[in-house]
Amino acid sequence: MLAYLWVALGGALGSVARFWINGLVLEQTSATFPWGTLVINVTGSFVIGLISALALPEGRLDPSSRVFATQFLMIGVCGGYTTFSSFSLQTLNLLRDREWLYAGGNVLLSVALCMIAVWLGWLLGSTFNTLKGN
Repeated sequence: MLAYLWVALGGALGSVARFWINGLVLEQTSATFPWGTLVINVTGSFVIGLISALALPEGRLDPSSRVFATQFLMIGVCGGYTTFSSFSLQTLNLLRDREWLYAGGNVLLSVALCMIAVWLGWLLGSTFNTLKGN
């Protein structure tokens, strides 16, 4: 049960950090390109890569710190901050395991299918917008 608490607390902190950093970046840049999202995805990917390396069995963290780092920081904070970091780490792990086809497939499928899904979701939402309320 404690693991769920750590994940939830980390997720809340990551979401607030995302909101704050996105606003900060938006104040400094144009709204034409999604700079905030790019900064968040890149920094989240960097942080999850750093923590992942430190949390390896041969890494610098002891076993109890490893569990905390995984639950609170990687799943919680990074997950609330950006799920792109999880995608990036999983793809890196496939590349490290020399699973080139799976890594490439993960990148291509994730981008293509997520673009299709967001488009279909947008179409459905737009359809609901045009319906008359009762």
